[in-house]
Amino acid sequence: MVATDRDGIIQVWNPGAERIFGHRADEALGQSLDLIIPERLRARHWEGFRHVMATGESHYGAGDLLSVPGVRKNGQRISLEFTIVPLKDEQGRMQGLAAVMRDVTSRFEEIRGLKKKLAEETVPPSPH
Repeated sequence: MVATDRDGIIQVWNPGAERIFGHRADEALGQSLDLIIPERLRARHWEGFRHVMATGESHYGAGDLLSVPGVRKNGQRISLEFTIVPLKDEQGRMQGLAAVMRDVTSRFEEIRGLKKKLAEETVPPSPH
């Protein structure tokens, strides 16, 4: 689990996050979520994040699973599934987000391999 404040600064980094991303809590706390977001996806992430902070609404706030790539401390790309929980104050104002995440890299790669194999088996031979 990872939780951030309104600005996307990491406030909670549990042992599961340490295992998934390879950063110790003392390395992650106080850092931007950019720590775990692949560079090419950051602009889109922050656009969505700011929208959720401004409106309190998300496509993924009702327990829906979001699937995205992430990046580990060693630079390895991983596949993640997570749900987000809005963190609101007593007046209902957005204070941040918590994300419960799971590393699904091995499952994602297995499915991709099966799809590739299936595509190869269904391609008709070239007429030479």
